[in-house]
Amino acid sequence: MGIPTIKLYDGYEIPAIGLGTVYLKGEAGVDAITCAIRNGYRLIDSAIRYDNEGTVGEAVRQSGIPREQLFLTSKLRAQYYDYDQALEMIRESLYRANLDYWDLFLLHWPNPKQDKYVEAWRALIQAKKNGWIRSIGVSNFMPEHLDRLIEETGETPVINQIELHPYFSQVEQRQADKERGIITEAWSPLSRARTVIHDEKITELAKQKGKSVSQVILRWHVQLGVIPLARSSSELHQKENLDVFNFELTEEEMETLNALTKPDGRIDDQDPREYEEY
Repeated sequence: MGIPTIKLYDGYEIPAIGLGTVYLKGEAGVDAITCAIRNGYRLIDSAIRYDNEGTVGEAVRQSGIPREQLFLTSKLRAQYYDYDQALEMIRESLYRANLDYWDLFLLHWPNPKQDKYVEAWRALIQAKKNGWIRSIGVSNFMPEHLDRLIEETGETPVINQIELHPYFSQVEQRQADKERGIITEAWSPLSRARTVIHDEKITELAKQKGKSVSQVILRWHVQLGVIPLARSSSELHQKENLDVFNFELTEEEMETLNALTKPDGRIDDQDPREYEEY
């Protein structure tokens, strides 16, 4: 079964599930990402902070899949939020990946204390005009950050990529994104295999469905209308994580997962109102 796509408000379509690439670097990273692409992944998510854009670009070349069939994402690190430096680093990221354009480019964190995210957003708008980027969005932005971008530039992000898993389901943020026409993406949808992946209720539900715990959690994301970005270097797990479009969770099963959310459910306590990325 092919991967469904979701239409962004700017008209482009993004696959409904993707591969996260944090920690995938060098030859092993190229092998893992190439394997994922050959096994059907079309959305690949990178970032300047991951130091692996070259790895992603090399995997794209080795995969044999035409560039236009892929949806490639990167993110601007907050230390480069000065307007001129932002444009310079977006160009640099393309050179590193040996790409002509990114399908999607995000601001990685708002860094509100630094207070340069609007300036950086203006640089993304210009980079899009330059043809370096097709769609622009943000990551880890709260409603007040989104509103400021929209009010001061007139440009709404197409995507907001946030931490989202059953222990931290982000109901209010998802609703805020939806009200603004923004699609929500989930980083660490499996909680980096540290918390929710070991939940007893989900484990039991997975047994009942004849699916893996990862598949149940990723299916939950899909049915919420959220795009999960699960990272795996294992071919077995890559295939498993992609195979979530041939079953459904009932309303009751969805509610079981919804009820697991916790006020302190963040994996590493990275609150975008306080956390500063450099």
